[in-house]
Amino acid sequence: MLGARRVLIVEDNALNLELLATVLEGAGFDVVTAPDAHGGLEMARTLNPDVVLMDVQLPEVDGLEATRALRADPATARIPVIAVTAHVKKDDEERCLQAGCVRHVPKPIDTRALPEIVATVIAESEAKRRDARPA
Repeated sequence: MLGARRVLIVEDNALNLELLATVLEGAGFDVVTAPDAHGGLEMARTLNPDVVLMDVQLPEVDGLEATRALRADPATARIPVIAVTAHVKKDDEERCLQAGCVRHVPKPIDTRALPEIVATVIAESEAKRRDARPA
């Protein structure tokens, strides 16, 4: 991995946000945060993170609606989104994937596994972009 990869965390719960940021910063990621979907969408457009961790239950605009907005915008469509949610049923995971998320990470977060999940998603996204380039 060349340089620190930027992770945007969109989470309205301050304790969850702090936990996610601390774990990922400790693993060497550059972390930026937004407390709601509106701020997250704006930060994704301006900062172009390598991945977004999106809380599904956000005030006003939920995380799945925000993910759909990211997918619809050519400036952010390529950014992978990992859904972070307390909803852990199979149909909840399917709703996240249908909205455009690449992974579904249940709460409570497995803090030991999270950095590897994020690194894997970033690597998969970079490989997909490399493979999509014309020869």
